[in-house]
Amino acid sequence: MLKGLKFPLKGKYVVMIAPSFVVDFNYPSIVSQLKKIGFDKVVEVTFGAKMINRDYHKNLSSSKKFFISTACPGIVETINKDYPQYVKNLMPVDSPMIAMAKICKKIYPNHKIVFISPCDFKKIEAEKSDYIDAVLNYKELMELFQKFKIKEFKTKINFDKFYNDYTKIYPLAGGLSKTAHLRGILKKNEIKVIDGISKVKRFLKNPKKEIRFLDCNFCIGGCIGGPSINSKEPLSERKKKVLNYLKNSLNEDIPEPKKGLIKKAKGISFKVKKF
Repeated sequence: MLKGLKFPLKGKYVVMIAPSFVVDFNYPSIVSQLKKIGFDKVVEVTFGAKMINRDYHKNLSSSKKFFISTACPGIVETINKDYPQYVKNLMPVDSPMIAMAKICKKIYPNHKIVFISPCDFKKIEAEKSDYIDAVLNYKELMELFQKFKIKEFKTKINFDKFYNDYTKIYPLAGGLSKTAHLRGILKKNEIKVIDGISKVKRFLKNPKKEIRFLDCNFCIGGCIGGPSINSKEPLSERKKKVLNYLKNSLNEDIPEPKKGLIKKAKGISFKVKKF
């Protein structure tokens, strides 16, 4: 889903990148590399994940209903196609991509929005949205860097509106439920984490009654197992990279206070009316 994108870009573009990028690319070099091919603003999608976590927390604390996570578009597409009886159980909350795009539209109203991830299901999701202008996967981004001979930069440039979100572990299996502050709302045996669509399907055919929240991913390992990742490293090494990225980010300088950023998302609805 490129929608006529021509690189190097001309005009105002903001690019949102999924935190799984550390599997294939280095930080902070990736920020300079993206700006080199024409992106005016470079942001992480983690802040969008933080915002939807608030809605997950709210919905799970106010209802005894069985919910299925909707951060993964592969899961949403599968349920819509093969398990329509569970559509009513899909968490009516935007994915981090859509949530962050809504925030970017508010902060950068004159920019077009591009998302970069390891998932081609995101291209399907973006086609249904009015907030995303284009989606690139990691393989396409690597090809762009090679085409324009964009090498790594030693200059340290942070993300625009950089925020040290603990949601950097979102691309790992169970990352959503681990960061949504569900302790005290759900018991441990009421949360089920499943990665891999075949295992998700087996569960849906015979769900356990005590489960109130299914935190699931289409790909084994979560997003770090996405089909458009370039790395051939085992999932264990990819996971280490994400965890090290979170650990190292704690030493980063935050340009704006936490509350300041949250205020910029004020008034934005992250509720999904229909899947």
